[in-house]
Amino acid sequence: MYKEDTIAAVATPPGEGGVAIVRVSGPEAERIANVIFARAGARNGNLRSHTLHYGTIRKPSTQETLDEVLLAIMRKPRSYTGEDVVEIHCHGGSFLVREILELILACGARHAEPGEFTKRAFLNGRLDLAQAEGVLDLVRTRTSEGVRLALGQVRGELSKWVGSLREELIDILAHVEAGIDFPEEEIELLRRDELAAKIETFKTKISRLIATYEWGRLLREGARVCIVGRPNVGKSSLLNALLDDQRAIVTPVPGTTRDVIEEAVNLGGLPVILCDTAGVRETQDQVERIGVDFTLQTLAKSDAALVVLDGSMPFTAEDASVLRVAKAKRHLVVINKDDLPLRLVPSALEESDSPVLRLSAKSGSGLCKLRDSLRVLLLGVEATPEIVLSNVRHKASLERCEQSLAEAIKTIEAEFSAELIAVDLQQAQEALEEIVGIVSNDNILEHVFSKFCIGK
Repeated sequence: MYKEDTIAAVATPPGEGGVAIVRVSGPEAERIANVIFARAGARNGNLRSHTLHYGTIRKPSTQETLDEVLLAIMRKPRSYTGEDVVEIHCHGGSFLVREILELILACGARHAEPGEFTKRAFLNGRLDLAQAEGVLDLVRTRTSEGVRLALGQVRGELSKWVGSLREELIDILAHVEAGIDFPEEEIELLRRDELAAKIETFKTKISRLIATYEWGRLLREGARVCIVGRPNVGKSSLLNALLDDQRAIVTPVPGTTRDVIEEAVNLGGLPVILCDTAGVRETQDQVERIGVDFTLQTLAKSDAALVVLDGSMPFTAEDASVLRVAKAKRHLVVINKDDLPLRLVPSALEESDSPVLRLSAKSGSGLCKLRDSLRVLLLGVEATPEIVLSNVRHKASLERCEQSLAEAIKTIEAEFSAELIAVDLQQAQEALEEIVGIVSNDNILEHVFSKFCIGK
């Protein structure tokens, strides 16, 4: 699957920093280290594995010292890649790091491709494919909840779950194939009604796992929430209150906000982009009209909406128009300005089937309940499922598995031969195995690892 050569790359982000790490992996890693590294106070000798050694990096041709470093050798198979790995911890100046990397490349290593270290970990059996993708999620995640989910995937929680499902499916398939091989024997689980029921139960487990994808996607990628309403209802004030910062300009003049303002907020581990938008109303002002168009475009691309109403004013036709526009999205109705006397008649919202919250962006009352309600609106439930799907590739594989199981049930009900049932079940098994990489092809691997940064 790959050439057994030696690769090298900088494993830390580009730019200046206190420390940078240059990583080398492959059969020549230790030889290269012995050529360019001089251990302080003694000859190199046989450097201990999994130990930091203090010394200097020198050019072999001139013995010129480039840097004082810490060097670690991790001999196979007890390394990240399953190969001999050397890590050089040097000072983080961009020129210096580049010099050390070029010295390593001159000694026989080649520059690693994106994700190649993790790809070698997969190919050498250190990680399965789902765990490798969890590494990427762990690097990219932006909240504590995202870290928890990604770390669970790296530790193999999803892989164990898929492995258990795979064993269950193999057991069903074994009974079908036994019935094919020994038709004269009465194999109880091959009775069509019981077999169909067993497959249906298994299919339900797959469907439940697929249903967690939206939860996982939002925790990994974040959600977009559009704040909409007619002018001067307090949308920008609500944005500032949720951010606890004066990000948007607030004035008593209707139509102050003309463009879309986006800011990030963390809702109990869920990353959310809040979009403050121009007030929705009919207007002859060309600039304001463009702002309204941007509002509608932003709403269409959002995962949910906060429809803001002014509780100190009667319900208007413009409010009704905003509610109709937002109806296609999951949304909360927020009655703002709760610090003022209520003039909005609650019965005006009887046609709205969404939750209604009262708050004051000015005083802050009701904001905690809004945060909690918005998180539930986006994720659907308050408690995290035991196993959460967050990768679209995993979802697609499970949907193919689900479809093959449905085909198997149809085959049973049509009273077709057991061989055809076995074919459907085998396809379901292959779809499951794609998740962890038991069944894979080069295209899948290239697609997965191309998303990684160089050095990981």
